[in-house]
Amino acid sequence: MKDLVVMKFGGTSVGSAERMRAAARLASEERKKRPVAVVVSAMSKITDLLLGAMRHAEAGDQAGIEANLAALRARHEEACRDLLPESRQAAVMAEVHKLVAEFERIVRGMAMLGERPPRSVDEAVAVGERLSALLVSEYLASEGTPAAAINAWDVIVTDAVFGNASPLMDPTREKARAILLPLLEEGALPVITGFNGATADGRPTTLGRGGSDFSASILAAALDAAELWIWTDVDGIMSADPRLVPDAEVLDEITYAEAAELAYAGAKVLHPRTLAPLAERKIPVWSKNSFAPEKPGTKIVPTVATAHGTRAVASMGNVALVSLEPASPELNGVQVMGRALEAVARANVELLLVSSSSYRQNFCFLVRHEELERTLEALESALALELAHHYLHPIQVDRNVGLLTAVGEGMQGKPGLAGRIFTAISRVQVNIIAIAQGSSELTIAVVVRRDGLEKAVQAVHAESGLGHRPPVPVFTFPMPRRKE
Repeated sequence: MKDLVVMKFGGTSVGSAERMRAAARLASEERKKRPVAVVVSAMSKITDLLLGAMRHAEAGDQAGIEANLAALRARHEEACRDLLPESRQAAVMAEVHKLVAEFERIVRGMAMLGERPPRSVDEAVAVGERLSALLVSEYLASEGTPAAAINAWDVIVTDAVFGNASPLMDPTREKARAILLPLLEEGALPVITGFNGATADGRPTTLGRGGSDFSASILAAALDAAELWIWTDVDGIMSADPRLVPDAEVLDEITYAEAAELAYAGAKVLHPRTLAPLAERKIPVWSKNSFAPEKPGTKIVPTVATAHGTRAVASMGNVALVSLEPASPELNGVQVMGRALEAVARANVELLLVSSSSYRQNFCFLVRHEELERTLEALESALALELAHHYLHPIQVDRNVGLLTAVGEGMQGKPGLAGRIFTAISRVQVNIIAIAQGSSELTIAVVVRRDGLEKAVQAVHAESGLGHRPPVPVFTFPMPRRKE
């Protein structure tokens, strides 16, 4: 379909009746110019509420279940009353109650089992997005814009990896076009749930971290959209975390690769998986602020005409450094590394950085705090024999670290750039613990002490000439005068 734009609204952008009205206005205004499809997240904090109810169910905590169900019901009843005219409230409220009852049925089943089967979790947690899609589509219809709520499990086909499914693009393209194109051709505005899909045989799945954005990009690719707009609560993609760097600025334009690296390194950017379906068709993405839609935002494109060195500095504080070292020279360090990496891959752990030593054959890697327990279990299982017989030193874990990553297409081939970054960090008296640089030279990643992360980010940001301040000057010492 010609000139289609897919708009995705995040949790804060549909977090109340007021925000749903604003999102609907943005979509309906654009629909006057060209076809629009909308993808919505659950209302802010609702996914946490749903997951909390399931945890209570697993623990047999009936009071916790009841409290979360009451909060879920009340939040959406309030939004329904505030959003819709009285003539539509009763019918839509009945649909809200039906979806809450569907979630309650699954949770009660979990309480009886005393566990949370992954397949049931995926079916249950998608109720948040289904409630958002219902309310937004009903509001659009009440305002005279034809709209239809679509459950993404009817249009996005995935594999069966519950909790972190991947799309199967050919069947998704076929189903999405069959269901959504007729609606768009009729002038209707489909409002599709983010975050979820279903296997080819109809079992509900979810798409993991960044799932709602991922849903939007899958559908943009499947429908050959002209653009994808991601509406959030920030002005665009920033040159650094503004909480750490007050003079961080919004970037006008970055590449897919830069955005993916920034997201991987902790910046509030689209998850790398989100960009993958768009790359082949070179569909541009806009990151925009639904609270300030007049601001231009950041455009994410396949390539830029001119690269400008470091474009942004990302940082993460919720990380841990895991180190392994052979205790015996008879143990092949490369084989140990291979088995360790294979073990964490099977545990579905995302490695943020890997660094190694050639002589002692020790190596370390960085993981998120929430994945640390899973990481250690995987390593201890895979290397149990070596650890038991002391061929390997005990696994070392350092939680008091932070990750800083300088990102930019223009970093490639810049002489002295790494040295300037390291000098900037040392200038503010922060020690570097580990370093990694990809072969593409798109990133330079540095692990520092957690209490020095903020100073290091500020120093590298300034040294790179980002933000509103000039670069930090490089101090040189005068040569002593030669005596005549």
